[in-house]
Amino acid sequence: MTRPSPGALPPERSRLASVLRELKAGTGLSLAALAAKTTFSKSSWERYLNGKTLPPRQAVQELCRLAGEPEGRCLALWELAESQWSGRAVPTAHTDPPARPEPDVGPAAGGRGAVLAILASVCATAAGGLSVALVLLAGQSGDPRPSPPPLQSPSAPAPRCRGATCEGRSPVHMSCGVAPLTLASHRTSTGAHLELRYSEKCEAGWARMWGTRIGDRLELNRPDGGRPHSAEITDDVAALSYVYTPMTEARPGTTVRACFRPVTGGSRECFDARV
Repeated sequence: MTRPSPGALPPERSRLASVLRELKAGTGLSLAALAAKTTFSKSSWERYLNGKTLPPRQAVQELCRLAGEPEGRCLALWELAESQWSGRAVPTAHTDPPARPEPDVGPAAGGRGAVLAILASVCATAAGGLSVALVLLAGQSGDPRPSPPPLQSPSAPAPRCRGATCEGRSPVHMSCGVAPLTLASHRTSTGAHLELRYSEKCEAGWARMWGTRIGDRLELNRPDGGRPHSAEITDDVAALSYVYTPMTEARPGTTVRACFRPVTGGSRECFDARV
């Protein structure tokens, strides 16, 4: 299939490619190292990560395992992209998304084993579209099996910023998302999951959210009292994946604070953590 121009890339494939690039950055692996640890070649990964080609389901699963991230959200994004690419996508009613599983805590993160892979395979044969993706997401919380911690490569890329130079920049693009610390987690009254993350090498923190709704907003307050950094859910595809705020400088001893503003108009929910 001919690659469309960047502006014409379907949003489903664009979001999937973006999430896959974030996962790769989290592994610290180069394209060559990624190929060596998976069943797909370096050139294949280059096409998948840039949206030139829709990756196979297995490629998405293998990258998730290497990054130590739950498969369910990535597979849901893959289902959306595959449905659009194959023409199976159908309009769906805007309903509240099902509850997502609790965020991973420590190296024994659950929900990424063979059971989920089997569920994904079965769902792929059913009627497509967003409904399949949501069924997949709703079912993953029942697998209590632990999986190995994220694999880190000795050739992990060096951070591209530190301290004040990270202010307002992306933790993924600046290579600060490699093995970050989770300072605090919070689940909102609407069911969204929030985390405060921190990179010791970059001396910067950020917040991320998932299990959200279109219009939800997450703000990261800056320790220096400056204007908060924020991220907002703009579409259904974003609501199915991790969305990050830009970073703020956060040296040891400082406190970072995140506030969630639900689109439903409920009360603002804040939580904080000391670096």
